[in-house]
Amino acid sequence: MNPRYVIVTPVRDEEKYIESTIESVLHQTILPAEWVIVDDGSVDRTGEIADRYAMQHSWISVIHRENRGFRKSGGGVMEAFYDGYNKLQSAHWDFIVKLDGDLDFAPDYFEKCFAHFYQDSKLGIGGGEIHHLVDGELKLEVNPRFHVRGATKIYKRACWEGIEGLWLAPGWDTIDEVKANMLGWKTYAFPELHLLHHRFTGTEEGLFRDRVKHGVACYVSWYHPLYVVASCLRRLTQKPYIVGSIGIMYGFLKAHFARLPRLEDRTYRAYIRGQQLRRLCGLQTIWK
Repeated sequence: MNPRYVIVTPVRDEEKYIESTIESVLHQTILPAEWVIVDDGSVDRTGEIADRYAMQHSWISVIHRENRGFRKSGGGVMEAFYDGYNKLQSAHWDFIVKLDGDLDFAPDYFEKCFAHFYQDSKLGIGGGEIHHLVDGELKLEVNPRFHVRGATKIYKRACWEGIEGLWLAPGWDTIDEVKANMLGWKTYAFPELHLLHHRFTGTEEGLFRDRVKHGVACYVSWYHPLYVVASCLRRLTQKPYIVGSIGIMYGFLKAHFARLPRLEDRTYRAYIRGQQLRRLCGLQTIWK
């Protein structure tokens, strides 16, 4: 097994953690052919730290984007990602990795990830499971069965080309997996492979704003309205209590009335809504 892979890492104001992520990659048993780090307008030392490592390793390069003055979630991350993707010099790769800049993982992480792909020829998107350090203990971030966290996504090239890359908007990290499953690929995380995620999802924005963002993503991703309502009801007992559900519904309705652009793919729309209606009926789906 000698996979050739490339990494693209969009980062913004990650001076506290990016060095640890870079060291994790440098110590991998299988090194990437190329790694593009995209400094998305950081106002701290993130770009400086990345530049220092790029000077020491020819396969690392850094792109500096102009500071827009604020953190643009979802679509902003994808804009930065594609700036890096379009600068890749390596044309011949087997896997492409979207990796966040605030992660720690073991030296054999990628080697073991690729072993899963070689064992399952239908696996299109995979990655380890995200954990957070809470009161000195590692806590698993629970996700649907088909979901691989956007912080650590590995795409097999044939799958990447089949789904035609990533959607430049909130919801990109669900749309990619749903499209992959629709095309016959499998997508799942590897429970024995752990990554430490130093930032909780949404902490840089606030939990309510994160739920609003999730509601917007649900609209953009063509979630069925009944499924969104059911999801809001289920989340009433989850932190932040009640407020989180209000945030999701507010984001969904806000996006609806603003008529935000959505993926123009009728087959995808029918597939995801069909899966969600099946789940509401207790039938087998990609969710569970």
